[in-house]
Amino acid sequence: MTTLRTRATDTLTRDALTVLQPGFVGTSAPDWLLRRIGEGLHSVGLFGRNIASPEQLAALTAQLRAERDDVLVAIDEEGGDVTRLEVRTGSSFPGNHALGAVDDAALTRDVAAELARRLAACGVNLNWAPSADVNSNPDNPVIGVRSFGADPALVARHTAAYVEGLQSTGVAACTKHFPGHGDTAVDSHHSLPRIDASLEVLRERELAPFRAAIAAGTKAVMSAHILLPALDPDHPATLSRRILTGLLREELNFDGLIVTDGMEMQAISATYGIARGSVLAVAAGADAICVGGGLADEQTVLRLRDALVTAVRDGELPEERLADAAARVRALGEWSASAVRVESGTGRDIGRTAARRALAITVNGEHPRLTSPAYVAALTPMANIAVGDETPWGVAAELARLLPGTETGSYTAESDPRQILAAAGDRRIVAVVRDAHRHGWMSEALDTLLASRPDTVIVEMGVPQSPPRGAIHLATYGAARVCGAAAAEALVGEVLVGEA
Repeated sequence: MTTLRTRATDTLTRDALTVLQPGFVGTSAPDWLLRRIGEGLHSVGLFGRNIASPEQLAALTAQLRAERDDVLVAIDEEGGDVTRLEVRTGSSFPGNHALGAVDDAALTRDVAAELARRLAACGVNLNWAPSADVNSNPDNPVIGVRSFGADPALVARHTAAYVEGLQSTGVAACTKHFPGHGDTAVDSHHSLPRIDASLEVLRERELAPFRAAIAAGTKAVMSAHILLPALDPDHPATLSRRILTGLLREELNFDGLIVTDGMEMQAISATYGIARGSVLAVAAGADAICVGGGLADEQTVLRLRDALVTAVRDGELPEERLADAAARVRALGEWSASAVRVESGTGRDIGRTAARRALAITVNGEHPRLTSPAYVAALTPMANIAVGDETPWGVAAELARLLPGTETGSYTAESDPRQILAAAGDRRIVAVVRDAHRHGWMSEALDTLLASRPDTVIVEMGVPQSPPRGAIHLATYGAARVCGAAAAEALVGEVLVGEA
């Protein structure tokens, strides 16, 4: 009897570890993480803090696979503004909004395939991407350029293409944030967003890209920490059986892995706590608990493991539900270990090609070519937590390379725009903004600059709205390094707008 009880306990503990996707600190795996992998932990999440170079990352993933060859190594590599592979330099790939602006599904597929090829070469086999959110609210503080656009049909076809591109190289896609985070004005990192759209609107708008992703074979879907009363008035999507099981599993027929968004995010942790939230999420239908963006230590892993085990023993979480979740995690690991990888064949410059094609210029008169050193004024908003504040953005570095002597200054909401005029002197001003329509102080600063210097060039690296009348306006549809490079090239006339 003791042997049977011990065996059952071991299985339960292994299953509880299996459904966790924790993070850690450092560029090599700590001993505690390797030990827990040996005990049943099946997934690891990587963040910018874990990555120094492709070679280091490959060594790290090899270290993990020495413990378990089918371990899932996950990363949040959307390209564009959200990059972990190139967190210190900026991404070599434009993000979703730029790809949506081009609206060439084959290009989107090729970009995703090349990005996945680089992930696979480093040993990463699960990407928490793409974002399938329809950015229907232009004031959305957390999605924005991470979305392909505001049109559900466009977002759907590019989501499907991105999924196909990623998975063609053996990297599993994790389409997010189900059932859609685009119509929110609150960042779920800070509090619980609410979408009051009708059931009909949600089905036609939010769900369309997820249907396309499922049809394209996405291996995983990530839930959103948002409240949608038309679907479930009582629980956020991550904790809702109606949404995860009733809608995603039973109505949309998704049979892959359901992953939660980060459980430390305030939308969950501030109300339920991460341990209680994790139990509720698995009970609702989630298969993998994402944690580690903020809490990246062994104690967090043990706390969540024990909470799941206790919930099963207390009858709050059916043992079959936990076993099913663990089985789905293992099945994805097996798929990845045996997946046939197709070389992308798109070339390493596909990201630059896409960024050039996305660039749009609005100008009255001649092309706004710069022939002498300029002054770049970066109007810098508060960083989006999903993006992080360590990733450089803008056009200054590339413009300084093309026009030596170009200088830059960074300005915030507290800055006086007259400081820009004084610092620029007689040099042409290039004002770089990010979602100027969401930041009144940016719009006011641009008005001041244009009143004194009508030849000021505006480079919008967020979601472009109506530019100031008569202004020279470049839209890059994202702040990736390649988007900034494309804008700089266009400003000096090296590459024409839209040229590949």
